Amino acid sequence: MKKIEAIIKPFKLDEVKDELNTIGVLGLTVSEVKGYGRQKGHTELYRGAEFVVEFIPKVKLEIAITDEQVDEVIEVISSACKINGGKIGDGKIFVTSLEQVVRIRTGESGPEAL
Repeated sequence: MKKIEAIIKPFKLDEVKDELNTIGVLGLTVSEVKGYGRQKGHTELYRGAEFVVEFIPKVKLEIAITDEQVDEVIEVISSACKINGGKIGDGKIFVTSLEQVVRIRTGESGPEAL
């Protein structure tokens, strides 16, 4: 079992969610987050004053899946989030192993709990 964490642009969330549903991903957790990477923030103009936005608003997806789904899920997220051939700030995908998953309601564990 694997856990995929993806940091993406907020306006791409609906597209990613719809694509994940079509390949059989049963659930995901979404969090609003802020951060920066290589883009190091940006400058904005507000009421004539210029100010630096150091932390860019993003959306973090957390998805627990079986090992067999990893490549397909990565491909779906990557293709849905790549803008105009790929630009800085399109996002990141992290894959980690899950040692155990337990469904609280039924007590099921392992892949059946997903």
